[in-house]
Amino acid sequence: MDLTPASYGPGDVRRPSGPAGPPRELRPYLDELVRRIRAVCGPRPVSVLAVGSVALGDYRHGRSDVDVTVVVEGSLPHRERAELAARLVHPALPCPAAGLELVVYPAAFTACPSGDAGYLMDLNTGPSLPERVSYDPGESPAFWYVLDRSVARQCGLSLAGRPVREVIAAPRRPAVLAALRASVREHAGGEGHVADNRVLNGCRSVVYCRTGHWYAKRGAAEIVAAAEAGFRPLISDALRSFSRPRESALVLPGARVRDFLGWVADRVDETVEAEGGDGVRAEDAGRPGGGG
Repeated sequence: MDLTPASYGPGDVRRPSGPAGPPRELRPYLDELVRRIRAVCGPRPVSVLAVGSVALGDYRHGRSDVDVTVVVEGSLPHRERAELAARLVHPALPCPAAGLELVVYPAAFTACPSGDAGYLMDLNTGPSLPERVSYDPGESPAFWYVLDRSVARQCGLSLAGRPVREVIAAPRRPAVLAALRASVREHAGGEGHVADNRVLNGCRSVVYCRTGHWYAKRGAAEIVAAAEAGFRPLISDALRSFSRPRESALVLPGARVRDFLGWVADRVDETVEAEGGDGVRAEDAGRPGGGG
């Protein structure tokens, strides 16, 4: 069996389902996170959502980041955004995960499909994550946020406020495919990315192209490994590495990783062509502010 458009479709695998709630190790932290967001932002927060690995049921304590999306009514003055970042940054709020990736959006933006970054604040912090805070969506490649909102729409886990489907519109599929193209190029470069994560994200990209659903990294890797014997050893090594802390990840053969990501890029391109063209140019989905 191979992962071609003709032979692989959504009926071949069971659709993913998210967890009933956050992992036990994260609950006190997420409760305090919500409390601090409300303390700074008052009544403005419409919804606070866990996304990423927590929502997909694939959180690995000591390895995974915690991804959180906050949707607010109207906007936030710069003073409040800076105060919020200061209250949430590690170690002012000690992060028990590898890192926190928190994005704040205005509700008017998330209510409509978009290929833009569109955030009010993007905060990266934590013991294993380089600290970064941005208040200008033009500073960041848009594709990260398109993919995060697509995952959020499918399975975002409500921590406070309204459910995800009332606050986040799904990005249109051409925009998601363009974002996947840009993501694959980013991971092919390798800089700043653990090798196992590059491989597993590639698996997830391919499975999304074929099914239209987001799978946890491990689940997607198992699907691709079962179909692609040539890549099975690399994917198996990536899964073994992913079970380790980020600092002790295995070294994977660079040439094999590049070959695999080239194969992934070809599968994304095939999907775009089969569906009638780009819709949204890949360059736009990877460019700050582009793709809308």
